[in-house]
Amino acid sequence: MAHSAETMPAPAEVTTVCCVGVGTIGGGWAAYFLARGFRVRAWDPSAEAEPKLRRLIDAAWPALTELGLDEGASRERLTFHTDLGEALEGAQFVQESAPEVLELKQELLANLDAAAAPGVVIGSSTSGYSMTEMALNAERPERFVVGHPFNPPYLIPLVEVVGGERTSAAAVRWASGFYERIGKSVITMDREIPGFIANRLQEALWREALHMVDNGEATVEQIDRSITEGPGLRWPFQGPMLTFHLAGGEGGMAHMLDHFGPSLKSPWTRLDAPELTEKLRDDVVEGCAAEDARAVRELVAERDRGIIALRRMIEGRRCESS
Repeated sequence: MAHSAETMPAPAEVTTVCCVGVGTIGGGWAAYFLARGFRVRAWDPSAEAEPKLRRLIDAAWPALTELGLDEGASRERLTFHTDLGEALEGAQFVQESAPEVLELKQELLANLDAAAAPGVVIGSSTSGYSMTEMALNAERPERFVVGHPFNPPYLIPLVEVVGGERTSAAAVRWASGFYERIGKSVITMDREIPGFIANRLQEALWREALHMVDNGEATVEQIDRSITEGPGLRWPFQGPMLTFHLAGGEGGMAHMLDHFGPSLKSPWTRLDAPELTEKLRDDVVEGCAAEDARAVRELVAERDRGIIALRRMIEGRRCESS
């Protein structure tokens, strides 16, 4: 069946969304959609999914309230379903956030395609798989897009949107427009690349950190402080490229590349992933406990407060400069 822009509802007309898979990421999406005033129909096969989802939403709600709820926002607009077809009834958009297992994704997306109404765009929260490989068994792959968020989706605005080889351009435009309409900062990618953009950059830093722990070169706490007290303070305002542009002084990036270019070949980095031995695993786990032994829920609350404060400061600066 052909998939055209005419069969899709306008993004502004969407009132009901379906969240398929409601773990940490899917649950965060559900909380965000509720805060934006949508009716949310959730599905997950786990017997513990519903109580965990409701606890996650309750934990996220104070932060969402502080940022500002849209008209009609209510936790009471959530319904949980154990039947996938029932969950999809009336849904005008689907956000899939199942575990990162390719065969599972392929089967689930095929089932979603068979059960969701024609014209409904289906976005996947995958953090690594391409839509081309995930929608392999779907009869209407043209309506599937990747809508890759960052954790927690209810606070971090970034969403990377990209279609597969058989995704229609109309579906990609629709998804980008929908995410933008609900307040997300959208990067619409020109083509599929392994790991997308943000994960590629984050993964490079993560691999270097593991190598330093593995070799006894730095502790977990030293690694975290090196970012939070160092380059991490610059990145919310100017990303890594503009940061190096400024490092070039009046000559900007041109001077930076000409002057420091040879150092790019210095044997500092070890971007290949280290072997995750039992010792490395234990060292990292114990290092996190040594750095901050508070419960995860306390750390999450502190993180959320910090992100809210930072977002407000950044938004204020943008308003001042406009």
